[in-house]
Amino acid sequence: MMSEGEEHGSLLEKINDKIHEFKKGSSSSSSSDSDDDKKHHHKSKSKKKRLFGRTNPLHHVLGGGKAADLVLWRDKQTSGSILAGVTVIWLLFEGIGYHLLTFFCHSLIVFLTVCFVWANAASFINRGPPKFPDAILSEVQCLKIAHILRKEINEAFLTLRHVASGKDLKTYLMTVAGLWFVSIIGSCFSFLTLSYTIFLMAYTLPMLYEKYEDEVDVVGEKALIELKKQYAVLDHKLLSKIPMLAEKKQH
Repeated sequence: MMSEGEEHGSLLEKINDKIHEFKKGSSSSSSSDSDDDKKHHHKSKSKKKRLFGRTNPLHHVLGGGKAADLVLWRDKQTSGSILAGVTVIWLLFEGIGYHLLTFFCHSLIVFLTVCFVWANAASFINRGPPKFPDAILSEVQCLKIAHILRKEINEAFLTLRHVASGKDLKTYLMTVAGLWFVSIIGSCFSFLTLSYTIFLMAYTLPMLYEKYEDEVDVVGEKALIELKKQYAVLDHKLLSKIPMLAEKKQH
């Protein structure tokens, strides 16, 4: 016969076992629910329509290498240093009025002086002299650069020939409008300031776009829809009445 205290203890143990089983079941069900929610959120995010029909991540679109890491500010210290250096150079030329040839000569003077002092003081400070490569650009690299330049220049001439041939009025009008817009911007800024502004936009906008990707995609999609509507109105009222474009649409 079991005593009353032993029966009371065994009853408490059974109750504790039931409580632990209930807690384990509820925690496993909640974790599975949270995993399902995460998977559903990931799927809905991947299925979300991106600007210009983009399916790959922005880092992959930009090439996925070190250049993409710099533009997307993966290493904030390196990217910030490059931006600060370019800004200082822009301020030297635009703000102080430094000339390119003077800047080039002064930079060479500083570089040669540092290397000369280092080479002569290396024996006193127990450090090796500066090492310089035999050839910075190899023959293979020069041939690759020349091949790329040749290809780009030929494509540019083919595009200009196509625009000037008189066969595509739409492309001609778009080209003239684009050049006219660029000429207006060029008259408001110097070439150096315009180049710095383009660099600043190309260096910071991808990082900001990646940070606010969802919001920008929604606004960009609405803007593209509105542009298509305006172009349809322009095409109906003006472009369709031009004989050359009307004949192309009929064919």
